[in-house]
Amino acid sequence: MFLHVTDVEYLGGYKLRLVFNNGVIKEVDLKDKLHGEIFELLKDINLFKQVRINSTGTTIEWQNGADFAPEFLYEISEEVGRLKKEAIDKES
Repeated sequence: MFLHVTDVEYLGGYKLRLVFNNGVIKEVDLKDKLHGEIFELLKDINLFKQVRINSTGTTIEWQNGADFAPEFLYEISEEVGRLKKEAIDKES
């Protein structure tokens, strides 16, 4: 199964809560990951807050085209919960 981010919630600062298609809920702080030309713009907290799920429903993105691979997000984030099986089946 390919890993996808199915939901994102802005928590404050550069922290996000992510829901993955395997039912795992994780939180990630991207403050130290905003390097390079496209990511530097996200240091503007007002732009960072505008995070959304991309049009293909696979990961997060911002208006300027910045995005992160779901596998990378999964690896660097901390698990905070899991969806019930019924919710996972509904999202699949």
